[in-house]
Amino acid sequence: MSSKPRTTSFLPGPPVDRTTWEGFHRWYQTREDFIPAPVLTAEQFARLSKRGRYLHNLHRLATHSSLPIQDTPMSERVAHAVKARVEEGAFSHKAGTRGGIMVNGDGAQGKTETVCEAMALFAEEWLSINNYLNPDAMPGTRDLVAPVVYVRCPVKATPISTCQRILDFYGEDYKGMRLEDLVRTVKTVIVEHATKALVIDDITRLKLHREADQDVLDLIREMMSMPGTLVLIGVGIPTSGLLREGCRDPKTREWVYPPVKDRGRSPNDHAASQHERRFQVVDLDPFRYTTGKGMEAWIAHLTGLEGNIRLLNDTKGMLTSGDMPEYLHKRTAGVVGVLEKLLQRGLRIAIEDKSERLTKELLNQITITPGDMPDLDAGSGEQPKIPLHEPEEKKPRGRNTVYDDGGPDAAASAG
Repeated sequence: MSSKPRTTSFLPGPPVDRTTWEGFHRWYQTREDFIPAPVLTAEQFARLSKRGRYLHNLHRLATHSSLPIQDTPMSERVAHAVKARVEEGAFSHKAGTRGGIMVNGDGAQGKTETVCEAMALFAEEWLSINNYLNPDAMPGTRDLVAPVVYVRCPVKATPISTCQRILDFYGEDYKGMRLEDLVRTVKTVIVEHATKALVIDDITRLKLHREADQDVLDLIREMMSMPGTLVLIGVGIPTSGLLREGCRDPKTREWVYPPVKDRGRSPNDHAASQHERRFQVVDLDPFRYTTGKGMEAWIAHLTGLEGNIRLLNDTKGMLTSGDMPEYLHKRTAGVVGVLEKLLQRGLRIAIEDKSERLTKELLNQITITPGDMPDLDAGSGEQPKIPLHEPEEKKPRGRNTVYDDGGPDAAASAG
């Protein structure tokens, strides 16, 4: 192993904001560009210079902070349903309303990444078959083709702020516009920029107990009349008020809703029943550990994670042998986002204390809290239910220096 200093190509560039056209476009073009740290044995690592070891540790940190999103049986089913729904609308020559789709699930289940990945694949295919041009370009409009629009509802969202977020994606000016002007402008830019899918994340931040209830439902109806497929992502959609109280059929796993009663029916009830007929609702569930099939899927997921861990000890079986799978499921309730946070924290400790191995004893020192997921809004029910865990105390140790830079002298000696 050469002692030549490693490059810092693993350092992240400017943060990617998928809620703008430029950001979403850059994200799906570069989402697979990251190169993880090489797999080294303890002997190979020891032969590196001091600065080489320092850089390799930072590269490992970047690798563990960027664990790839793995397909699961649940996410594959959701991704297929979303992409199929969007393709049905995009390739339809009819002028009628496109059917929408709602992706429902608890927080940290991977709903956003699952939908964005499906939409990235659709966008790549759509642009390719149209030679990266707008097939319906209109004279006088900007040469911007956006087959997919991705926006997030703001906390305490309203119909006005939701429309503004959509226009922000395109970079459109909406200063001084009223709600009806905003909706009309949204419809116009969707046509002008050949948008085939409008993804609205965190849709359940729209609260239907406010006076703007009917405005919200009217907004969704207006969006469904646009020449694109509406994809809504949220937590607790079937009971949020966007749809009437529903239950899931145990055989088909689809959401079903009781008929609207003739007596006492409100405008909201009528509007909700229209949404139910036009939207497919799919759930992204956590891993279950109660059946043989569920256990096999969980272990397969853990096996995939083992292949992306960069510790100096052999990682094969580190997450999948003995009772480790059951332990990890108990700690995370099968929620992929919680599992990722637990492993990232544990991997950092394993590198710092030089044990270079994940064990139950090490993981027992860690407690994952909602504070580890600050982008999820507690008021909207987005934070997952994390199993309670009391961390085990460990003797305090001196300040860790594993991520310290050796400075110019070390860099000179590494040459």
